[in-house]
Amino acid sequence: MYRNAVVSAAWLADRLEDEETSVIDVRDAWEFDGIGHVPGAASIPFGEFRSETGDEGMLPGAEIWESLLSAAGIGPDDHLVAYDDTHGVFAARFLVTAELYGHPPDRLHLLDGDYSAWNQAHETTSDAPSHATTDYAVREPAHSPLVDYGTVSAALDDDSTVIVDTREPREYDEGHLPDAVNVDWRDLVDDETRGLKPETELRSILEAAEITPDRRVLLYCNTARRISHTYVVLRSLGYEDIGFYEDSLTGWTDRGGPVETA
Repeated sequence: MYRNAVVSAAWLADRLEDEETSVIDVRDAWEFDGIGHVPGAASIPFGEFRSETGDEGMLPGAEIWESLLSAAGIGPDDHLVAYDDTHGVFAARFLVTAELYGHPPDRLHLLDGDYSAWNQAHETTSDAPSHATTDYAVREPAHSPLVDYGTVSAALDDDSTVIVDTREPREYDEGHLPDAVNVDWRDLVDDETRGLKPETELRSILEAAEITPDRRVLLYCNTARRISHTYVVLRSLGYEDIGFYEDSLTGWTDRGGPVETA
């Protein structure tokens, strides 16, 4: 169901001319125009697909999403390959948003190593792309990973579930959900390559925190941006039972949920 959740620059290069492959650049517009981009990529900056009200990072709303993808020429069953220049965290948020709005999960791909990986080995351009508009429409996902406050609250005493805080250790120490384990999303990224660490190393990090494929995994951060990256990584490793707590710590504390400090 989640084949090729994370793909290499070479994988993308082989499919760049495929009419059913849409490449999405979520960097700021000035970067897309001034620094260059993957040929044929559509520009959908991160700021355009987050909520205009409430906390940064929340879902933008179905109408906004449909408008953005239609203007980018994206079809309902296209393979979407998203990238940024920040180790994939903003691109992952785009992909999770697409999944939550019903895009087929097996057609959502994160470019490993972000724009740098492409720029080092493949052609870039500053030419403005031309995309024929489509009539993209959101759909109900076949399966939604979203979980609510009640689900997370009930999981606090469930030994078969592990709650994962994907923020920085400093933030975790200042306050976290009871018994949550802390794996900073950046711990899964190689700073030198800007891509994911090798699979064996990823599994070692996760297993050391008792985040194993046989357990249910519930993810949170502050406003659901950083958990998007961890969610995609876990999917790429074959984890199946993953809960995505969209409200994250912001919504949890607003509801009066209990919080622990270090």
